[in-house]
Amino acid sequence: MRFVFDLDGTICFKGQPVTEPLMDALEQLTEGGHEVIFASARPIRDMLPVLHPRFHTHMLIGGNGSMIYRDGELIYSQAFPTEQVKQITGLIEKYEATFLIDGDWDYCYTGPANHPILANLDQANLADSVSLESLYAVMKVLILTASDFEKMAEELSELDVTLHKHRNERVIDISPRDIDKWSALKAMGIGEFDYIAFGNDANDISLFQHASHAVMIGYHEELSEHAAETIALQGDCEEAIIRKLEEMTGKMSTASA
Repeated sequence: MRFVFDLDGTICFKGQPVTEPLMDALEQLTEGGHEVIFASARPIRDMLPVLHPRFHTHMLIGGNGSMIYRDGELIYSQAFPTEQVKQITGLIEKYEATFLIDGDWDYCYTGPANHPILANLDQANLADSVSLESLYAVMKVLILTASDFEKMAEELSELDVTLHKHRNERVIDISPRDIDKWSALKAMGIGEFDYIAFGNDANDISLFQHASHAVMIGYHEELSEHAAETIALQGDCEEAIIRKLEEMTGKMSTASA
């Protein structure tokens, strides 16, 4: 079976790397013949620092599905068309917005010097901060501040793009049209109901909708409609996730015996 894990708020918390006990549990999945996939809103560059290097060769889906990395190489990417980049930058100028814009590796940041997103931005100094014009392609846009946040979000929603508003973060997350975590799995030949999903936020909805089983970490109202079960953040959440994985794989072993 394939297991697909979101990162922030699901198996890593407060920007810290995935802990060793959780990594050991994930490694036990692979040793048991299961495939472990990571799917995050983070670009690949920012996924690597929170995962132990022994997992860097696994399939990593970044930028909410706009890029896929496997065996140490970027094997798939989907950028915004040039015309859409012009439309988005036009709205950025109109609403005096600040942003984090990701290329397939480097990035352009114009946000506040104390914005929380900086805690997760290129923690391992793997990329360069460049001008927007220097980005070869635009894969993902995060709007961080704006003169009228709600009106800007409304105008962005009229473009042919994918929008997410992340819980607990006042940001607008913009990806190319029809790009999400599920679309990335499909691009890799993974079918509907061929995986188990773990997630915590609105950008995991498509992932949950097509999973054979979906486990929500914490609570998100929209996501809860698609979750088969929930693991609470209160108490020892990580231990509860480990126990859940052991329970699932134990049932699979019994069923195949």
